[in-house]
Amino acid sequence: MLLPPPTPIQGGWRPEEVEGNTTLGQTRSRMETVWTQQGSREEWSYRRALLRWGLISTLLLSLILIFSVLLFYTFHSCGPRPCKSPVCLELVASYLTMGNASALPCTDFYSFVCGNLTWASESRDMLQVLKEKNQNQLRRILEASVPWPPDSAEEKTVRFYKACMDTDAIDASGAEPLMQVIEELGGWHISGNRTLPDFNHTLKLLMSQYGNFPFFKAYLRPQPSPPHVPVIQIDQPEFQIPFRPVQKNYPEILRAYLSYLQQLGTLLGGDQKVVLEHASISMTITSNLLLASKSPDQRKREGKLFQETTIAQLQEVAPSIDWLPCLRAIFSPMILSPSQPIIVHDLEYIRGMSNVIGQMPKDGYRDYLQSHMILGLVSTLVPALDSHFQNAQRNLSQKLQELAGQSPITFNIPRWKKCIEETGAFFEPTLGAMFVQKTFSHGSRDAATQLFSEIKNALSRHLKRIRWMDEGSKREVQTKLSQLKVEMGAPAEVLKPGATTQDYEDISFGPSFLQTFLSCSRALRERTVRGFLEPPSRRSWKISPWEVNAYYSMSDNVAVFPAGLLQPPFFCSDYPSAVNFGAAGSVMAHELMHIFNQYCGHTYQDFPILTTVVPGGCPACDIPTLYEEQLCLRQHYESFSLPAGSTFNSSHTLLENAADIGALLIAMKAYRKWQQKHKGETILPRLGLSPYQLFYQSYAQVVCGSPNPQHAQDLHSPPILRVHGPLSITPTFARYFNCPRGTPMNPGRRCQLW
Repeated sequence: MLLPPPTPIQGGWRPEEVEGNTTLGQTRSRMETVWTQQGSREEWSYRRALLRWGLISTLLLSLILIFSVLLFYTFHSCGPRPCKSPVCLELVASYLTMGNASALPCTDFYSFVCGNLTWASESRDMLQVLKEKNQNQLRRILEASVPWPPDSAEEKTVRFYKACMDTDAIDASGAEPLMQVIEELGGWHISGNRTLPDFNHTLKLLMSQYGNFPFFKAYLRPQPSPPHVPVIQIDQPEFQIPFRPVQKNYPEILRAYLSYLQQLGTLLGGDQKVVLEHASISMTITSNLLLASKSPDQRKREGKLFQETTIAQLQEVAPSIDWLPCLRAIFSPMILSPSQPIIVHDLEYIRGMSNVIGQMPKDGYRDYLQSHMILGLVSTLVPALDSHFQNAQRNLSQKLQELAGQSPITFNIPRWKKCIEETGAFFEPTLGAMFVQKTFSHGSRDAATQLFSEIKNALSRHLKRIRWMDEGSKREVQTKLSQLKVEMGAPAEVLKPGATTQDYEDISFGPSFLQTFLSCSRALRERTVRGFLEPPSRRSWKISPWEVNAYYSMSDNVAVFPAGLLQPPFFCSDYPSAVNFGAAGSVMAHELMHIFNQYCGHTYQDFPILTTVVPGGCPACDIPTLYEEQLCLRQHYESFSLPAGSTFNSSHTLLENAADIGALLIAMKAYRKWQQKHKGETILPRLGLSPYQLFYQSYAQVVCGSPNPQHAQDLHSPPILRVHGPLSITPTFARYFNCPRGTPMNPGRRCQLW
């Protein structure tokens, strides 16, 4: 389209005007040509401008659209993504099954997380569930059709398990293998075939060759004080009757046990009258030994633990025992002399035990002592004997539970579980390595190690905020943290190929399972003694790699986390980090908090009710503030109501409660620090929980358990208190779950121990 001619304006150009001699027509013609040319150029220019602006506009719109899409996905990906891997979906199902969605988190978080912890009408805790899962994994490993190299450690481990499972062969052997053992010990009156060796000779054989300690227990353990070198320790035996004369229904208990001993003697072919006579005297010996003994708590109160003496001095105190020959036989190849230092846990019991032996009637006393020792040996060998012996022991156990007024326990333990227990006892390093190789990859180990590093660093950073500790004590803890050793999964030495093959060279597989069992028992004792005589080995764990309990050793400054614990549902490298920090991370932090036990265990005269048995203390610390916070904790835990049948002692559980609270605090600090450094956090679908809420859900999951009466030796509070106690004292929990102030999980006052 041509541009229109300019409109004439006043004082401007007019058509009737001429330029020079040009006529009006010529002028008009020339101007039309100019207009036409000028219009064509401007029109083309305009079109190009429109085209250019159109292209630019289109490009801008495209860029805006692309940017919007990218911005959408960018913001969308910044939020937590749901983890939909199989292990995460399995964990979601577990959480939904266990939890009670109708419970209010701010009122009863334990019920919210653990309210439906019941399967098949049997209440169990989560650690027990994981333990059973690990046992099933061990069973699959031992029953797998794997062609292990002949005489390798793995082949012997599997062969022992299969021999244990061959109940047909064990029953076919009957009592004959056991009769051979009795003959090796000199026979006994009940069998009618005896040579009656010297009492101390039989005792020495029993302890050194069969691992049976009828009168006292002897073992190697590190000294309780530095430098913690191994030392022989003498203690009371494991009594066959686990009840004392003051026990309710004690006469009925004695009758039940007497009936059991009669069954054993009859199964070995003895005459009923002779068996009854010898079993009755054996019961008298046991009762007299029990009268001379004291409970561990009583000995501790009286200061009779860890009494240092020598073998020669022990011989004077208890002359009925030939101590030097016996101890030489037990602890071969140790070189012992009469001046050898040893530790006795109760010299009064050892003196009383010697008197019981020395006061036996002279007429036939050797027969009676021999019968007492052999009947005790038979009881310890029952796991390797035929079903008749096992049924007799099972019936006794059930009867003793009834007489003690305890809840009935099912004793029909599957044979495979018993065999796994025996296999683990004799072949622990190899079975542990097999378990780790199957369930705990290098990636899992690295992830767990990194998680622990985050926890340790968080504790190191938090130290300066502990207001009751003095600067010197804080530096001591920092040094402990910097020098701390950590073991993940299993000792590194047992994971090396062929590392344990030489440990089993002395094991022989006999024609009967009992002979194999005894050969393994002797090899284990010799291996244990050699292990104490050699330089300290990282193989020496207090727990097996498939167990579900972690621990911190104050004397060794080492934290141990077995592979059996670092399994789903507590840990998995594919889980959201909130789960791993809340579950496994809190367990790691809990063990580290025990570093503070020696500082929290100081006695303060104004608070005698809070005194603990932990040695050490922190004299330079702010003791009034420390005990004010400990008193606060005690009152805080006592403010919660417990389910019927649950009991606890707040002073007894004080250190563990403090460790729970500190662990939760440190694990959350570590998780928040991790979030600042990493992106791409995930959550569990279907739960509707944010990452921080998921952290606390996972923490509670670890300690979910049945509200059963607390065991006398358990230093932990009941599960419901292990959830409500720490969480209700944690401000961030109330913030992330929007708990109004004054609700049970957001009380008005909070203790500030840490």
